[in-house]
Amino acid sequence: MPYLQLDTPFAYSVDQKRHLAKRMGEIYADVMKANINRISIAIRELGEGGLWRCGPNDPRPVALLMCDIRQGREKETRAELARQLVEACIEIVGLDETTINVEFTQHSGDEMYHTMYGGLSDDWQAGQTDTLNGRA
Repeated sequence: MPYLQLDTPFAYSVDQKRHLAKRMGEIYADVMKANINRISIAIRELGEGGLWRCGPNDPRPVALLMCDIRQGREKETRAELARQLVEACIEIVGLDETTINVEFTQHSGDEMYHTMYGGLSDDWQAGQTDTLNGRA
């Protein structure tokens, strides 16, 4: 944890996905003051017709970015994270603000197990910096 998952009906090259994953990891580490080594990113191409947004007319193809994170971050911090992640998706893979939503699922620290960091994570604390050697 954190685990960012971009579900999309659109296809991208491996280079685009690698570039997007790198940029999303950098954004997350910076905005959330997190250890970049803990961040996992999935870019799941569901294929044409694989993801739709409903509305008054016919459904339209869209992308959804799910962010599984430790609970406790301020809503303004999460909003800034979402804004920057959306910008990266627009810049790198050509999504636009009408085709992507961001949703957060928040977990307590003990719902995340990291073999590299000694097991279960601690709960997030305001002002905490997640360092390479820390268990945060």
